[in-house]
Amino acid sequence: VSVLSWRFFVNFPSAKQYFSQFKHMEDPLEMERSLQLRKHARRVMGAINTVVENLNDSEKVSSVLALVGKAHALKHKVEPIYFKKLTGVMLEVIAEEYANDFTPEAHGAWTKMKTLIYTHVTAAYKEVGWAQYPTATL
Repeated sequence: VSVLSWRFFVNFPSAKQYFSQFKHMEDPLEMERSLQLRKHARRVMGAINTVVENLNDSEKVSSVLALVGKAHALKHKVEPIYFKKLTGVMLEVIAEEYANDFTPEAHGAWTKMKTLIYTHVTAAYKEVGWAQYPTATL
C-alpha cells in the first residue's frame, strides 16, 4: 500500500495539491512514513477491495464507485484524470510486486478493473455536473 502511495505522488506530484497534510513532502521515505498518507492509501485499497469482492454485484460496484466519485468531485474537487493515473500506478505496482504470478490473463483482468473504476467514477462526476475535465494527458 505504501509503495503505491509514494509512487503515485512521485510520478504525479501535482496530485499532492489535494492533500494539505502531505502536499509539501518531496522525499519518498517521508511519504512512506506519513501516517496520513498510509491512512488514505488504506481507504483507497479498501474501496478497491470492496469492488473486487463484489464484481458479481453490479449495483454494489456502482454504489461504491459513485460514492467515491461524488466525494472527490464535490468535496475534494479532484480532477477525474487522477483516477486514471492512480489506477495506472496501481497496475504497475501489482505487476512488479507479483511479477511471477502476473500472467497475461491477470494483467487483462486488472486492466479491465482499471477501466471499470475510471468509467464509474467519471460517470459520478458527470452526474453531479462536473464540468472541469482536464486538458492534461497521461
